[in-house]
Amino acid sequence: MLNGYKILITGGTGSFGKKFVETVLKKYPDIKRLVIYSRDELKQYEMAQLYPRDKYPQVRFFIGDVRDGKRLQRACEGIDVIIHAAALKHVPIAEYNPFECISTNIIGAENVVNAALDCGIKRVVALSTDKAAAPINLYGATKLCSDKLFIAANNMKGGRDLKFSVVRYGNVMGSRGSVIPFFLEKRKTGVLPITHDGMTRFNITLEEGVDMVLHAIENSWGGELYVPKIPSYRILDVAKAVAPECKLEMIGIRPGEKIHEEMITETDSLNTYDCGKYFVIAPVIPNWNEAEWTKKFNAKKVEQGFKYNSGSNTEWLTVDQLRASIKKYVDPQFSVT
Repeated sequence: MLNGYKILITGGTGSFGKKFVETVLKKYPDIKRLVIYSRDELKQYEMAQLYPRDKYPQVRFFIGDVRDGKRLQRACEGIDVIIHAAALKHVPIAEYNPFECISTNIIGAENVVNAALDCGIKRVVALSTDKAAAPINLYGATKLCSDKLFIAANNMKGGRDLKFSVVRYGNVMGSRGSVIPFFLEKRKTGVLPITHDGMTRFNITLEEGVDMVLHAIENSWGGELYVPKIPSYRILDVAKAVAPECKLEMIGIRPGEKIHEEMITETDSLNTYDCGKYFVIAPVIPNWNEAEWTKKFNAKKVEQGFKYNSGSNTEWLTVDQLRASIKKYVDPQFSVT
């Protein structure tokens, strides 16, 4: 699918970016160019040690910020596919530094859209978050705006062979700043801080996130927002899986935090389809024939009022499953004694 393509990934030195690069180079060894675009020179230097030029001549590193439209446009020259993974995503930090979050997550998204329109890009897939559904914090609100910009961009492409789509998923197991690495570190102290004992979250692995992006590249008609069918976990089960011997300290919900996360709201159900492995929220004004699209993907409209919530999910990770996943995806040395 991607052999011969030239791809740029923003935020390419992050958790998702590193897994995406690893996966693409394994699956598509004849990819023509793979550009890692990010603003952190140290992370780029460290990542470059894994992909030396003599062994991976197709890999390029490009220092730049998505806030800088001109720099981004230069990086996108000759590119076929953009994966937009750059974001400021730490909820409390976004609440304290609101315009910094807006500048990266909204203005940066618009810069990606403009670069795609101006540089002959064929496909753009933007990463979203469960926090963009019915947002109550600034991070979620900026990502909702970002989602809308990418979906609406399909109406601005004119005669270009260009498709924009979005993938939305929940907490990535083991990603930087997520709860499992945090608990693994905190268990050394004998105390795990718990914000709320009823809290739940969706869970997805980096591999599953990458697979969904590849699915969107191959299958999007433009304007779809893809949502995976994934399990939830209870925060108390995570604590029990990581450190059953630790004391739990209730510290209260952080600013902008929800008890349960949503990925599809009741209002979204009006435009949501079940496509088997994924739900798809279709654009309100699609630029393709709805009947042909539903036939192609065997898409079935969900019932009006349907919602996809981590607290009312039908699939849950058990403590044993959490432990197995931690060992597989987060820390191979993990064990509970």
